[in-house]
Amino acid sequence: MTQQLDHATDLHDATVARAADSGANATAQFQAKQKAAVAVSKERVSEVATAALTALHEVIRDKQVTYEEYDALKAWMIAVGQDGEWPLFLDVWVEHVVEEVANADREGSKGSIEGPYYVPDAPALPARATLPQRDDEAGTPLRFQGQVRAVDGTPLGGALVELWHADDAGFYSQFAPGIPEWNLRGSITADDEGRFWIDTVQPAPYQIPTDGSCGRLIDAAGWSAWRPAHLHLKVSAPGHRLITTQLYFEGGEYVANDIASAVKPELVLAPTPRADGQGDKVTYDFVLDPA
Repeated sequence: MTQQLDHATDLHDATVARAADSGANATAQFQAKQKAAVAVSKERVSEVATAALTALHEVIRDKQVTYEEYDALKAWMIAVGQDGEWPLFLDVWVEHVVEEVANADREGSKGSIEGPYYVPDAPALPARATLPQRDDEAGTPLRFQGQVRAVDGTPLGGALVELWHADDAGFYSQFAPGIPEWNLRGSITADDEGRFWIDTVQPAPYQIPTDGSCGRLIDAAGWSAWRPAHLHLKVSAPGHRLITTQLYFEGGEYVANDIASAVKPELVLAPTPRADGQGDKVTYDFVLDPA
């Protein structure tokens, strides 16, 4: 009973800290990635900014937004910045459309959003590997295996499979307290035939942080704050386009109403029990477009 209470306390502490910690960490990770400003012409900035503002103006007119509502929006937008939650807001409600446009011409595997919890340079692992995890890591063991190929079917030997996901309580390492730095994160190099076998645990669904400004929007709108359980992946090989995607689990909670609108039918896995009784297994192959 004491252990159960301690575990519950740990989860409560992680939940309480999560919005602030996740916001700060996600902002720091994004700023580290965005080392240099992308060169964009004034014409392109004007084109996109004008279209966005025009659309917003039309919403105000169509919905007859009042000054009180405008002031509430203004205060909320300021608070999003103060909470460090702009990466969370954009990744949850905007990124899936950017991803759709960016990958519209792909012939190979379907992409999905990256989300705010990617961290580069995860530990390098061989084709047959177990993700770093705690000795007492909770959750159903999962063997994730597959092959990386080109669109013409050629195996892509030595392809890089970056995998990261939440734990059985719905928390990510480096974004919640008390979790080892690289827990459930790894960079796996496929074998000469592009194959990989990765042992991990099945992640849990989770709420996006709700104690910050994004949570206040969710509460005010009466929306669900949940994401279905999923694996995050970046898969790459020389001469081919990197694919960023997420894989979900058939029959899982919130697959049909993901708050981030990132689920696609092609990305839903159907795990089966392993013959040795050690959890589940699933096979998923990645097909990469030429660069």
